[in-house]
Amino acid sequence: MGNYNLQTSNPALERSLALFRPHHQELRRRLLKVLLTIIGFTIVAYIFAEKIAALFIVPLFAASPLVYRLVYTHLPEAFMAYIKLAFLVGLIASMPVALYQLWLFVAPGLKKNEKRLAITVAFWAMFLFTGGACFAFFVVLPKMLVYFMSYANEQLEPLPKLSLYLTFIARSILAFGIAFQIPFLMVMAGKAGLVKAAYFRRKRTYFYMAIIVLSFLLTAGDFMATVLLAIPLFLLYEAGIFLTALFSRKKKAVAKEV
Repeated sequence: MGNYNLQTSNPALERSLALFRPHHQELRRRLLKVLLTIIGFTIVAYIFAEKIAALFIVPLFAASPLVYRLVYTHLPEAFMAYIKLAFLVGLIASMPVALYQLWLFVAPGLKKNEKRLAITVAFWAMFLFTGGACFAFFVVLPKMLVYFMSYANEQLEPLPKLSLYLTFIARSILAFGIAFQIPFLMVMAGKAGLVKAAYFRRKRTYFYMAIIVLSFLLTAGDFMATVLLAIPLFLLYEAGIFLTALFSRKKKAVAKEV
């Protein structure tokens, strides 16, 4: 029993591990690049944390005249708030790099024409993430803050905490950026052979319901913000179906030529 080795006693398992080992090394290498990118962006964000925090606070002050400052109740809270803000901003800034590395891992061994296509897809993934983040900050969050601040009055004074507010803003931006990746994720799943465009068409109703629920949760139940998020996600879902079908046709055409 002491000399028992599962890998040597199970040739099928050994062959499976040998087959996965190069992919495991490739995955580890790409994850390391993503981690280093996050660390780098986090350090840069911490250097400018105070200016970033001031930028994030602007929509709150514009939402209600009763709010003109934020508070913190523990001595190290402001310091920890800037650290968390720097990490979340670093995570947001590194997301395009993470998406690009994920695409390169899922679609290895690309041909020359496919490499150009991969760069195009990665660009659009970055564009969608940036668009989602900007849409959250400039469109959805101001309306959400106005709604939340509408409960404030002379008898009910709002005292937003610095740490909780900055975390809320950064997480919302990150969530919206990820939500806008629907076409990228659909194309990636189709490229990997997991699903086809026809599947997304058949399950359109269920995915639409999931988008509505996701939008409702991301916007904390604000009806107007839910609509503002759900409509572009519907359009992005349809764009994902079109792109998945387009990639599938190109893949079949290349296979026939070979």
